[in-house]
Amino acid sequence: RYNKKLNHLLEAVLEVDSGYIDNILKQYKVYSRFQPIKIKRGVSFDTIAWLEENQEYLPGVDYIVEMHRDYPAGINGSHIFGYIKEVSQRQLNKKNNYYNLGDYIGSKGIEKTYETELRGKKGWNYVLVDSRRKRIGKYRNGLQDLPAVKGSDIVLSIDEDVQRVAEEELKGRTGALVAIEPATGEILALVSAPEYDLSKFSYITPKDFLQKLYNDPRKPLFNRATMSVKPPGSTYKILAAIAALDLGVINTSTTFYCNGGLTIGGRFFKCHGIHGNINVINAIEKSCNSFFYNLIFKIGIDRWADYSRRFGFGLKTGIDIGEENAGLIPDSKYYEKIYGPKWPTSIMASLVIGQGETSVTPLQLAQFTALIANNGVTYLPHLVKGFIDNTGNVVPYNFKKVDVKIDKKVFDEVKEGMFLVVNGEGTATHIRSKEYLIAGKTGTAQNPHGKDHAWFIAFAPYDNPQIAVAVLVENVGFGGTYAAPIAKKIIETYLNGLKENSKVLDNSIVRLDN
Repeated sequence: RYNKKLNHLLEAVLEVDSGYIDNILKQYKVYSRFQPIKIKRGVSFDTIAWLEENQEYLPGVDYIVEMHRDYPAGINGSHIFGYIKEVSQRQLNKKNNYYNLGDYIGSKGIEKTYETELRGKKGWNYVLVDSRRKRIGKYRNGLQDLPAVKGSDIVLSIDEDVQRVAEEELKGRTGALVAIEPATGEILALVSAPEYDLSKFSYITPKDFLQKLYNDPRKPLFNRATMSVKPPGSTYKILAAIAALDLGVINTSTTFYCNGGLTIGGRFFKCHGIHGNINVINAIEKSCNSFFYNLIFKIGIDRWADYSRRFGFGLKTGIDIGEENAGLIPDSKYYEKIYGPKWPTSIMASLVIGQGETSVTPLQLAQFTALIANNGVTYLPHLVKGFIDNTGNVVPYNFKKVDVKIDKKVFDEVKEGMFLVVNGEGTATHIRSKEYLIAGKTGTAQNPHGKDHAWFIAFAPYDNPQIAVAVLVENVGFGGTYAAPIAKKIIETYLNGLKENSKVLDNSIVRLDN
């Protein structure tokens, strides 16, 4: 039986403050002679050796070996994996009787979402004690003991090479990247920059390290891939094009005249060029603002908002790591609350080119790109393919199918415009690949607090899409300059890996001449 008179000695040996042990003991309302109370984790080997040498003088004091997380070399994945920490009193009050004070529990990311599968089941041992409550052996030779059940192993969809390259490309920047397999919704890479050192959370986390993370103005604990909302810039012109073509208010022969901008409500809204008569395909290629200024008035704000929601904007995707922001898709009711029934319709000119109040996450744009690539059909974006149960069998998860129910012809037409962005005379011709046909769209989100945010969305190969990517780099400038080259690197890394494994059909790999 432990004697509290040993507190001062143990506190000195464990190098903790006076009163440390007593404060821990006070957290336990009921003591069990057979359920150990954890005093300190991460004890040194020298301390363990001392405990063993002096065991006879330390009744009730023992040490146990605990498992801890070991993370793969080469990738960080801090915003994917999340971390574990000791269960809090608040969580103990909310949860069932499974947890005890001192237990670990998933706190972020995959660790939190799949806590039940990962934790397994606790076991029980019955022991015999003498009149002094000293253990003298097993009860009934252990026949009533219940062995612990190992937790399941999670099978992730992450491609290690793509994740590693994505982390390298965003190192030293602030931003995010999400890559998705269009046909399945499986996430191939998810990066939020800056990241944090996940290994610090594998066992015992120093308080000074945590404080540094909390105080960091770049917010490394914040998952920008799923939580950061920004105007999507010109990437969102694709949404208006899809809506207009599907509604039939235009076709590919419809043209609007661009003389450098359009006057709306007495205000001149600029275009970055003078494109003359231009149709929807070339308007995507050249990112012509004037075309889309005209287009939004044919669509109408509420139909535009409806199509936005059909593609998942303004809604949470349901990704399996919990923390997620829905963003904002304004409609007429939104502006009526602000301005009244006669709100200025010139606002729509900003919305259609991805500025103004519209806000989206990198994950939402990646899902949008996957839907375009796969002609309007995919599955909810997810990081876990399935889990291996305790018998060694892989149990797949079934994720909800997403179908926007829009004719393939519409997607073919907007994809042609995205193809020309990279392979024609568009805004991202500098990332044209010598190996694969990439289709994409640049975007630059205005930032009133500093430099603009750079966006780029893309999929490839054009004729048989295997990957869809959304890249955000904050506070740098143009999307074509800063985000597009990163997307190209990600696409080539993934497709090269597939080619090596003979997973991509030969006719979908196209080499371009210089």
